[in-house]
This record gives sequence, structure tokens and C-alpha cells, in this order.
Amino acid sequence: MNPLSDDLPESPNKQANNPLHGITLETIVTELVDYFGWEDLAERIPIRCFSADPSISSSLKFLRKTPWAREKVEGLYGFMQREIKRRKDS
Repeated sequence: MNPLSDDLPESPNKQANNPLHGITLETIVTELVDYFGWEDLAERIPIRCFSADPSISSSLKFLRKTPWAREKVEGLYGFMQREIKRRKDS
């Protein structure tokens, strides 16, 4: 036991306010495709991995290398979740 460890403040959970915490990119893409379909997804976020011979694996490869595209996908996922909640609540 380290006697100094008791003196350190507990580190705050940095992900506490992140709604995507614990959700994999694969889950996000899969749920977006299930909800919108590839064609609508390609219209909403015009990137080739959604429009030209789309697949989950090709999309994941591209999104992991392309931060701006991943941000758009994560934003659309948040929008989708809010829409689902609104429909459920009404």
C-alpha cells in the first residue's frame, strides 16, 4: 500500500457528460444504418464509404482515420437518439 495514495484527490470522471461514452464506433454506424439506411445516410453525410459499395467495415476504416467525418457521424447519432426519444415520449 502506498501511503501517499490516500492524500491524492480522486480524479473526476472525464467522460461523465459524454453521451457517447462506452458506445463503440461500430455500434454507432450499425444503428445509423439500421435507422436511416445507406442511401439516406450518404445524403446526410456525403462521404464515399456510405455511397459507393457501402459496408460497416469500410466505413469504420475511413471514420477511424478521418476525425472530421467521425464528428459528423457522432453528431448524427446524437440527433438520431434525440429523435427516437422524442417519438417515444410523444
